[in-house]
This record gives sequence, structure tokens and C-alpha cells, in this order.
Amino acid sequence: MRTNALFCAASALTLAQAHLTIPNSGQNMTGVTVNSISPSKRLEYMRKTNEALYRQSGPCPFAAFGAIIVNHTSDEVVCEGANFRTGDPTIHGEISAINACTAKFTKAGMTPTEIYAAWGELSIYTNAESCPMCASAIRWAGFKEYVYGTTIEHNYNAGWGVMTLSSYDVFQQSRALPGVQTMMLGSVLTNETDPLFSWQYQPDVACPNGCSRVESKTRGGSTCSKTAA
Repeated sequence: MRTNALFCAASALTLAQAHLTIPNSGQNMTGVTVNSISPSKRLEYMRKTNEALYRQSGPCPFAAFGAIIVNHTSDEVVCEGANFRTGDPTIHGEISAINACTAKFTKAGMTPTEIYAAWGELSIYTNAESCPMCASAIRWAGFKEYVYGTTIEHNYNAGWGVMTLSSYDVFQQSRALPGVQTMMLGSVLTNETDPLFSWQYQPDVACPNGCSRVESKTRGGSTCSKTAA
């Protein structure tokens, strides 16, 4: 009887973990005009975020995290980044994009003070809600805006190992930082970003972007590839 009770408790815990609701993950701003930037323009740049990912990592990378830094005043992408597996655990898409811009600005002759000031005029787009490390970096930089697609909650429930702390909660704890209070817009274009993160740990989910299931020699099980099975 005790064994059955423990089994039932473990099953209930597994079920609860599989359908976790993360407080404040989402912050859906789809359809809202912010800083005079239309919803259609937000969708355009989130698509450009995904396109930047594909250029850097292919059509169906396992770590499908991409980011771009945008100057909405000049209506252009300034820098882009992706989650590169270099062995450095901090090189997530957002950090990669920030590093790319820092190098670009330095090469252009900007001083560190000028670079710090530049972040406050720029927006960072990422196709998935930032982890607490990246959300903190975004706030330390003082970006004008932070725009993301897929939520931490979605990725947790799709099987990803994540820190279950929302960007909203990180931002709430950063209000005492000086300078720009970064505007956050969440859940933008999730119908196109969610599929990029849904297949890795769910073998019954279709591959994105015309990729096919093939045997994974490094991870076991299957993965998605442009090469047909």
C-alpha cells in the first residue's frame, strides 16, 4: 500500500513538473504599439531574429536561440548572435549579440563611455525569453527595449532544462539600477518561434523548416536535420 502511495505521489509530481506554470512568464504584448513601433514592425524584426539564427546555425539547430540588436530610429539590424556551443556556458544568443556589437562599436572608434550610452538607444530581440543571466545582462546594459518570442514556461514544458525565473521578475528586481528602464515586450510571433524549441525533447513533434528526423550519433535518439532520414 505504501509502495502504491509513493508511486502515485511520484506520478503526480512528474505530471505537475510536465505542466509547470511559471508566474509572469509571457508578458504578451502582441498587437500593442510601443514607442511608436507598430505590431507589424515587431513581427518583422522577430522574423529577422529567426533568419539571423538560420544564417549562423542552419535551419534546425538544436540550440535554436538567436538574437539581434536593432536601431529602430534608422530601422536596421546592427548586430546578431546565436547560442554557439564553444564551451563557454555564458555565450547565449543575447550575450553573443552584445559581444558582436561591442566589438563593432570599438572598431568604429567609440569609447567605452559612448558604447555604454549607445545601448539605451537600441532594442534587443530574442526568439526565446531570456534566462536570468541574459535578462540581467540586458538590464545592466540598459537597452531601450527587450522583445522576446517563446516563453520560459513553454520551453520548460517542452522538456528543456531552464531556470524557472521569468524576465519580468528579473526586471522587477532591477528597478534600482540607474539609467534607462528597459521596456519589455513578450510572446511576439510565438506561432513561428515555438516550433523551433518544441522538437528537441519531444520525438513525436515535427521538425521545423523542412528538416527531417535522423538518428543522433552524439545525443542518442533522434534529432532534426536537413538531410533526409
